[in-house]
Amino acid sequence: MLSNNDILKKLRVAHKMRNEDIIDVLKLVDFEISKGALGDMFRKDDHPNYVEAGDQILRNFLNGLIIKLRGPMPKKK
Repeated sequence: MLSNNDILKKLRVAHKMRNEDIIDVLKLVDFEISKGALGDMFRKDDHPNYVEAGDQILRNFLNGLIIKLRGPMPKKK
């Protein structure tokens, strides 16, 4: 089973993104994260500074990626 970290890594590679790009995508949904904290999620799982990505970061990244690729949702009437 894939972890949230694995999904983030695969999406980063598939979209040819750097850490700065991921931070920019997260800013689209008003989610702030530091470069260091993001880097800790991309470490190997046996590294002492490895941090497991929670559901919140993955959800916000996916929502930000949708906004980046498709644009913001139109306002409902």
